[in-house]
Amino acid sequence: MTDKKELRYKRVILKISGESCKYEERSSPVDMYSPLSKEIAPEIAEIHKKGVEIGVVLGGGNIVRGRDLKNVDKKTADEMGMNATVINSLYLYDLLKKLGVDSRVMTATEMKEIAELYIRKRAVRHMEKGRIVILAGGLGKTGFTTDTAASHRAWELNAQAVLKGTKIDGLYKTYPPKKTGNPVKEITYRETMKLGAQDILDLAALGFLAQEKSDIVIHIFDIFKKGNLTKLMLGEEVGTRIISDKKVNDTP
Repeated sequence: MTDKKELRYKRVILKISGESCKYEERSSPVDMYSPLSKEIAPEIAEIHKKGVEIGVVLGGGNIVRGRDLKNVDKKTADEMGMNATVINSLYLYDLLKKLGVDSRVMTATEMKEIAELYIRKRAVRHMEKGRIVILAGGLGKTGFTTDTAASHRAWELNAQAVLKGTKIDGLYKTYPPKKTGNPVKEITYRETMKLGAQDILDLAALGFLAQEKSDIVIHIFDIFKKGNLTKLMLGEEVGTRIISDKKVNDTP
């Protein structure tokens, strides 16, 4: 029987950048030799087997970044980006299936031929039944990034944390970062917003959680370093932990 007491969190939303789907030396935006295929998906499967309830939000930047399409209407560009996340989500679904892990792709807008429509209570039920829920299509609305989608879904699904896996090993005391030491271990929502690291974490995601007086923890860590996700879930200090100001204020 799995010892669940060793786990840092019971339910998390894992946010992964779209570039995890791509292999650097090949032109295909989704590749069997990608970090997602070779390392990240197996690690997700392992922590899931330890008893963690997981929702995954994948970016779509390996296919298209809406903000980079300067010649396309902003709203249309955002819609293209949302659809790119669906492609990546279906890929992760297939990888997990081959690893023997039951999962569901749920999209923010209806695509009934290929995925379930996201319904909060149904997503919770999937998690409770031991299925990984892959949350595709952002929030289904233009003007919102997948970072904001991850924080919003975490709040809706009563997750304890958002784990943002990138190539960044954490936040530094200055921005742009001067990597003269180790990343900051812990920082508050408010301090992070003052830091202004917008290209590392969409500050609107923090703003939403702050507005809702949430106590959800956000972790920024390097998911491309093998074992980091597992270490984080087992309570080791990996990357930067962003805690709510509410948590600080509630401390006696």
